[in-house]
Amino acid sequence: MTDYTRNDYVLSFYRVRQALGFLGLAFPILLFIGGELAESKLHPSISDYYHSTLRDVYVGTLFAIGVFLVSYRGHPRQSGDVLSDNLAATLGGIGAFGLALFPNRLALGMPPNVSQLALGEGYAQIGHFTSALLFLGAMAWLCLGRFARTSKPARRRIYRFAGFTIVFFGLAATVASVLRATGSEEVQQWILSTGFIFWCEALGIWAFGLAWLTKGRADISLINGASRLSGRALRDPAPKG
Repeated sequence: MTDYTRNDYVLSFYRVRQALGFLGLAFPILLFIGGELAESKLHPSISDYYHSTLRDVYVGTLFAIGVFLVSYRGHPRQSGDVLSDNLAATLGGIGAFGLALFPNRLALGMPPNVSQLALGEGYAQIGHFTSALLFLGAMAWLCLGRFARTSKPARRRIYRFAGFTIVFFGLAATVASVLRATGSEEVQQWILSTGFIFWCEALGIWAFGLAWLTKGRADISLINGASRLSGRALRDPAPKG
């Protein structure tokens, strides 16, 4: 493989990772600003925007993230790896598709969607929360496992920070979702009024975006390093024997 072909190959990874990073950073912001402008309200969770005027943004962004994740290849599985980059990203992409297709509830005054009609509201909810677990679990595994293990110390700290942030706020959002449904009236009101679940989910998704942007910068460093080595080789050819 020539240097040009290798660099072009790495650049394709860079573009995918940058796209994932910027989508992750922009997703909660678009929903928050759009919700304030269109409805003058913050919905309790990111998933609740499915039932709002921001449905197209919610579904479209999740599908875009899912497509990029499924198309991502990464490094092949090595000895000791439970999952390859490809499989982990694909599982995360399937989770993103599921979040877009399975609503978290049946909203009052709105007709059921296809998955709710086909499976029933209860099974559609199971599909939603299973998809959320799949998406967040795959992203946390990539950050804490593969990304951190194969990176330089400075980037390793970023990946671990992102991975633990995804895990922590994912668990916090899960507990809050349970309390939203089963807790006391005061607890439910506090969760709804503060947007606690939304902000937990937003922080987890921002961590996801940060990890992918950092991974993209690693690609550029790889290309720059290879270019410097190639230039040095051209300037200082090996002596003939």
